[in-house]
Amino acid sequence: MKNAILIVVAFVLGGAAVWYLTGQRGGPQPAGPRTGQSFGGPGRPGGFGGAQAPLVVVQRVKRQPVYDAVEALGTAQANESVTLSAKVTDTVRSVNFQDGDYVEAGDVLIELTNREETAALAEARANLDDAQNQLRRLEDLNSRGLASASDLDVAKSREAASQARYNAVVARLRDRLIQAPFSGLLGFRKVSPGTLLTPSTPITSIDDISTIKLDFTVPETFIGAMKPGSKVLAHSPSYPDRKFEGVVRTVDSRVDPVTRAVTVRAHIPNDEKLLRPGMLLTVEVVTGERNALVVPEGAVFQVQNR
Repeated sequence: MKNAILIVVAFVLGGAAVWYLTGQRGGPQPAGPRTGQSFGGPGRPGGFGGAQAPLVVVQRVKRQPVYDAVEALGTAQANESVTLSAKVTDTVRSVNFQDGDYVEAGDVLIELTNREETAALAEARANLDDAQNQLRRLEDLNSRGLASASDLDVAKSREAASQARYNAVVARLRDRLIQAPFSGLLGFRKVSPGTLLTPSTPITSIDDISTIKLDFTVPETFIGAMKPGSKVLAHSPSYPDRKFEGVVRTVDSRVDPVTRAVTVRAHIPNDEKLLRPGMLLTVEVVTGERNALVVPEGAVFQVQNR
């Protein structure tokens, strides 16, 4: 008899609970939230008893390119870089550039004193003109049979020697003009008019930064993925919102036996001249690219390994 009464009481309590959960809370609830809505929590649709459900944001699944990449740190280098100096010892007559100027190949940056060479050039030019005039006269006489072949040969030799001396003076004058060997960005000026220059005196530096060479190392296990032409994405703390795209150009022929790493060189176009030699860049070498379904990280809630 007692068992029967306990069963009836349990049945009544269970029915009351069902009536409370369905009738008092408004009956059946919607199947789920609309896009962009959050749900969960005590007293909300989707809440269960006193426990708070996790808050998530519902977003549409998108298909977009994703890629696999090897990350490394690299150092930027100029495409071409040199420190300018003089070929001869002499004093500076004029300086034709300022710190940080961009110059074209062949621009004259420094002029050295050249009075002696200028006088020698005038003398060489006069001797060359005289030799050429005599040669033309002898050629005319020889064509009419009035000059011997030996006299003509002597005149030709004299004209050739005069031309050689003239060219030598011109070369010495050019050595007193310091020109830009290629187009690039100049560094700080280290000389002034009147400075005595020697071949060991630095004048300034010049860097061709139209293309940046980016050297970085990767473990030898990634050598197979470092193929010339692979896309490279570089990031600089100086420009946090920019990505600099380039390509792998060369993989070093040797692996460091101590670090078991290989050096890779990439080339990055630098038309805006934002990157400078010596900058530290974070590098991502794209090893695989594909289209995949993606959602924002905030739309995913992880419980243990689910």
